[in-house]
Amino acid sequence: MNPTTESKRDSSLKSLAIKPTRRAISVQPADLVKQSFLRPDSTLPLLIEPKDPAMDLPAWLRAQRDFIHRHLLRYGAILFRGFALDRLQDFEQTAAALDIHFMDYVEGATPRKPVRGKIYTSTEYPPEYKIALHNELSYVTTWPMKICFFCQRAAESGGETILADMRRVYRRIPEAIKTEFKQRQWRLVRHYGYGLGLSWQQSFGTTVKTELEAYCRRAQLNFQWLGDENLKTWCVRPAIHHHPFTREPVWFNHVVFWHLSQLSAQIRQVFENHCQKQAEPCYPYNTYYGDGAPIDADTIATIDAIYRQETIAEPWRNGDLLLLDNMLVAHGRNPFQGQRKVLVAMGDPARPSKAGIQ
Repeated sequence: MNPTTESKRDSSLKSLAIKPTRRAISVQPADLVKQSFLRPDSTLPLLIEPKDPAMDLPAWLRAQRDFIHRHLLRYGAILFRGFALDRLQDFEQTAAALDIHFMDYVEGATPRKPVRGKIYTSTEYPPEYKIALHNELSYVTTWPMKICFFCQRAAESGGETILADMRRVYRRIPEAIKTEFKQRQWRLVRHYGYGLGLSWQQSFGTTVKTELEAYCRRAQLNFQWLGDENLKTWCVRPAIHHHPFTREPVWFNHVVFWHLSQLSAQIRQVFENHCQKQAEPCYPYNTYYGDGAPIDADTIATIDAIYRQETIAEPWRNGDLLLLDNMLVAHGRNPFQGQRKVLVAMGDPARPSKAGIQ
């Protein structure tokens, strides 16, 4: 062989060796995280954990929004665990990465404090009491479709944020009860200014009566002033909705949550003693059929028993972030001991006209 030819071939081979052809590699979500469930008999919630604890969760979420959207609609709740999250700033960045349009907490019924922006403390209710399952703000005309919870400090014991799949709850409710509520809907009556529950200023975020009245008209909320500072509101809402994306029927209301039969005997006695001193019944809240007729305690007990059968409770771990579809999954809180710090943000407002109300 000609030495000159051999030299040229060697040079060509060396060139190939130091400039290898590069092949594009597609990284899928499953390549960076582990997906599983907390228990073998339930897919609520989907658990997502990082394969590398130093993984940047906000960056991953920004790249995988379609993945999160699909899985949230399928499972109703996603728990992100094991990521390096511990500060308020971490929660803010992670929530922003989810591209949720966050909302103010207006027309609320439980005490919570703003932390920063539209991030709030979770309900500040005495730790010895349970907060029953509910879908956030199901009684307003614009409710949040998504809720984010962030655990900065888990309780020493208890304090789980309990969950229930409202598609499964709907399927379990007897047809006779569903038919009754489809036909009659449900009514919520609230009283403010009697020294029980939140004041109207706290609930509506204003001290100006004309602003409150304007809000009520926009929100299809009836109101009546009973004296200078006492206020009564009432509204009639559907008890059953269809999810705007999945089209599945869901049990979406506060019928059980605010029915007087669900109060402990001690608290109910306090309410009754207080109301006896007033010119008319002034319970902070109560629920009825849409026509104003009382809902019998047996119906409430039947629905409540179904809630309990569907309840999932997972202890919090520091740094956990839980994302819920507010129409697909109800939430509540177990009693707890010790310090507990859970933050919440809610958003992506839905309206009845877009939610397939029945």
